[in-house]
Amino acid sequence: MGQAATSLRPARSAKSGALRGDIRIPGDKSISHRALLLGGLAAGETRISGLLEGDDVMRTGAAMQAMGATIRKQGDIWIINGVGNGCLLEPETALDFGNSGTGCRLAMGLVGPYDFTTTFTGDASLSGRPMQRVLDPLRLMGVQVTARPGDRLPVTLRGPRAPGPISYRVPMASAQVKSAVLFAGLNVPGTTTVIEPVPTRDHTERMLKGFGAELEVETAADGARTIRLQGRGRLEGQTVDVPGDPSSTAFPLVAALIVPGSDLTLRNVLMNPARTGLILTLQEMGADIEILDPRHSGGEDVADLRVRASELTGVTVPAGRAPSMIDEYPVLAIAAGFAKGETVMLGLEELRVKESDRLAAVASGLALNGVDCTEGCDWLSVRGRPDGKGLGAIARDAVVVTSLDHRIAMSFLVMGLASENPVMVDDCSIIATSFPEFMAIMAGIGAEITGQ
Repeated sequence: MGQAATSLRPARSAKSGALRGDIRIPGDKSISHRALLLGGLAAGETRISGLLEGDDVMRTGAAMQAMGATIRKQGDIWIINGVGNGCLLEPETALDFGNSGTGCRLAMGLVGPYDFTTTFTGDASLSGRPMQRVLDPLRLMGVQVTARPGDRLPVTLRGPRAPGPISYRVPMASAQVKSAVLFAGLNVPGTTTVIEPVPTRDHTERMLKGFGAELEVETAADGARTIRLQGRGRLEGQTVDVPGDPSSTAFPLVAALIVPGSDLTLRNVLMNPARTGLILTLQEMGADIEILDPRHSGGEDVADLRVRASELTGVTVPAGRAPSMIDEYPVLAIAAGFAKGETVMLGLEELRVKESDRLAAVASGLALNGVDCTEGCDWLSVRGRPDGKGLGAIARDAVVVTSLDHRIAMSFLVMGLASENPVMVDDCSIIATSFPEFMAIMAGIGAEITGQ
């Protein structure tokens, strides 16, 4: 599985005519990572359709190959022959996860308890992101950790000869931390327990059950979830159909809402209740989003969405909604820039430790493009202009700094489609990490976006 090199490539978006079309969004990134990890670990053959073929996910596949899995593509299907639970091989070289925080953190959990040495590396952006939240529970299991100051990459893990199960209360709302601990528990005898006070996306629990893991979930009256996993059980290869990624869906969806006259249908979108915060928020703002043919596929809720241009009004987004839409705040901030009145987004501390300091990057980009906004330590307030007048670059050479963050790049390219002035971003090549088809899909529905 190849690993794409990244070089800086500026891009520009400009006011567009009505966006129209019927499109299928590439597969969900979270589910794609987990399907490769568990498919590479499970005994027998796993067949994956709809896999997201972005660089982030390909890095996860390459890591599983380095530890003994065989992976090939046949037509549109990815076929994996896994090693069997507990049978990963020590990689001969460092595992390079590029820009992928999800792949890196989940793989650390999966590999940590093995009695061999593994080194994890990444690009400049990933190397600046803290790994302590995943490494702390691994240390409790007896894993030896060597890392740069602040628990940053490169990180080397050495598993204990006799790892012990733990009961771990996740200190923040993080599906990655929960998942890393559960993946670690797969190769630990006894019961590994994870307690999450605030529920987060549950793709890991659903998929572990699908592959045959012995796992149970209890939900308390206050919403806290206790997840118990029996370690060292047998995992069997499965057939996985990956639904469309709601985080990628967000970009054409918001574009259709803010570009006058637009009417867009988005097919096979993941509607897991832990991932629909953006749709709920936009509907509260007055967005015309019709949910068509809701159905179940591979243990997940999916539906088609019909989106029409809408007059939006500002709302307050409660902090409790953040886990269900943490990756969608940048593009929500763009929608808020075209809404009437003020939109206040609370509980955004997690955005400080994404691919960039995403909260600072959004606020800076908004100000650079004429949007009145205020950035707090864990909140953002945006006062919109419904007609888009004056929005876009307020200086001829104004360029949004993406800081190797794909979602910043895509969000501001969406902004330019409805703003009075064009919007420039310093790099669009990084978009390939999560949504390699973005430029082609947007061009196909009529968006004026050009890469340089």
